Amino acid sequence: MSQPTVQTRDLCRRYGRRWALARVDLDLEPGERLLVLGANGGGKTTLLRVLSTATQPTRGTLRLFGLDPARQPEEVRRRLALLTHLPSLYDDLSGTENLRILARLLRKPLNVRPLLEQVGLDDRPDPVRSFSAGMRKRLSFARLLIQEPELALIDEPYGQLDPDGFLLVDRLVAELSRRGTTVILASHLVERAAGLCARALLLHQGLPRWAGPASDAPKAWSTLHRGAA
Repeated sequence: MSQPTVQTRDLCRRYGRRWALARVDLDLEPGERLLVLGANGGGKTTLLRVLSTATQPTRGTLRLFGLDPARQPEEVRRRLALLTHLPSLYDDLSGTENLRILARLLRKPLNVRPLLEQVGLDDRPDPVRSFSAGMRKRLSFARLLIQEPELALIDEPYGQLDPDGFLLVDRLVAELSRRGTTVILASHLVERAAGLCARALLLHQGLPRWAGPASDAPKAWSTLHRGAA
């Protein structure tokens, strides 16, 4: 049997005296899709950063692919990808050059033109600094696809995108799942993102407040907000 992609127990992260994340228990298998909900400052981004190994947990247990990231960080990082709402790109290079650099770093001989087409971008020579925010987001998705991760952590996937971009995200997330990639989405667009996932986790002030089928997430989100009002 394959190892679970993600296992956490009592996962916590503190900044000074403030607990940004606490008591998070997760079990995710290859190909599963989890939606993480919460208001700004609720812990969504912190959770993704801890799972990506960009931030160390203050307390608790974390296993990725059956490995301890503290002991085998390079092996773990090689198998996951994090797409943030502020993607890191080489602004002075074209989209094609950005993808080629990543492909070389990963030692993957790759024709990047089909990837650009897949995310709705042309093979254009102008630098990324001239791209709109939506174009930059599309290019970031192409970078994620090149990595072929076993775990994809995606923060606000619909941000900066138009309606066509929303459909693109839906297609790409479904494709990743078909490949066996475990996908964790953090999003404010509850109903839209819930349609992509089987399970959901609602964080409030860093704490898990609800977990269940993604189809029930909009109701759980609404109930929490009514109670907090």
